[in-house]
Amino acid sequence: MHDTTQPPDVTQSEHIESDASETPEVSRKVRKHHKRSRSKTIAPRRLTKEELREAALLPVIDEADRPQTRADCGSGPRPCPWVSCKHHLFLDVNPETGSIKLNFPDKDLTEMRETCALDVADRGGITLEEVGAILNLTRERIRQVEVRGLLKLRAVSPDGDVGRDMP
Repeated sequence: MHDTTQPPDVTQSEHIESDASETPEVSRKVRKHHKRSRSKTIAPRRLTKEELREAALLPVIDEADRPQTRADCGSGPRPCPWVSCKHHLFLDVNPETGSIKLNFPDKDLTEMRETCALDVADRGGITLEEVGAILNLTRERIRQVEVRGLLKLRAVSPDGDVGRDMP
């Protein structure tokens, strides 16, 4: 006995698989998943002797060449070459441990669209998705950081009304 809607040479299991692979006419909207590599942290105590030797050979940059104010920095070259700046998006340095967190381990500095957090702030308000793409974090993690930051601001605000007008 065969199902009348299928030819006799198609088995029931093949019919179920073909139904599962078909897209329904009405489906919910799904955000595109962009393949992102996770950030990589490098602890100084885990560096090899060869890496330490290579680091010692790197040129030391004179602090006089480094921009001192936002006005000096804003008109500087982009992508920003000052990766040790605390506003640079390429890497973060933990001052307590000396560990280096590469936010974009799969990209070169020249491949990044945005390299300075101050440039992003000057542009004005952006969405959580855009912030996530810039910082290599998920939209949800950005939301959590935003909530935590607002709570800290409210705690130190004299009247405690910081961010109350935000949704």
